[in-house]
Amino acid sequence: MKLQLALDRLTRNECFRIVNETKQSIDVIEVGTGMVKEYGMSLVREMKERYPEKILVADMKTCDAGKHEARQAFEAGADITTVMAFSSDITITDTLEVARKMGKRIMIDLLEVSFRDRVAELHELGVDLISLHIGKDKQRTKSFNTTLFSLVNGFDFDVTVAGGISMKTLPYLIEKEPDTIIIGSAITNAENPGEVAAGLMNMIKSTK
Repeated sequence: MKLQLALDRLTRNECFRIVNETKQSIDVIEVGTGMVKEYGMSLVREMKERYPEKILVADMKTCDAGKHEARQAFEAGADITTVMAFSSDITITDTLEVARKMGKRIMIDLLEVSFRDRVAELHELGVDLISLHIGKDKQRTKSFNTTLFSLVNGFDFDVTVAGGISMKTLPYLIEKEPDTIIIGSAITNAENPGEVAAGLMNMIKSTK
């Protein structure tokens, strides 16, 4: 089980400070959608240059122009880029094709998708990496619920989970054994991000 640090709603300097403080406890660095919009591929590129040993996710949330956006992220150094599940099948297959050619991966974000029929279609398209995700706005009224795992039960996916996850809710998610747990503000808003990240990783390791 991997720990992915999501960087969003931060300055460039804050991003690097937090990664420096947490790098011993995280497996994956995610440059969030807001950061991509604010700083572009230059931030993705610099993050990979500084931390080449880490898996790097560019959270592009692509929903169209799949070939172009996937190639853009991968050429900047991302190992994984995200595509929305509601995108057209053509967009999804285009991004998967680019990823295969470049030795990279596509993560399909199930934000607001609630039907297994769509998940089955994604599986048929060749998707192998899925994100169960409660969005930032919706977190004001709904926390991450383990019932979301019912969307992917029975399918052969690598599964990531994201959406307001904290030290308090992490144990419930660990029980479901996702492949990667994505945590943002619980770490980035902490007074001591390094200490919090270490505590979260210790919780994950203690269940192995």
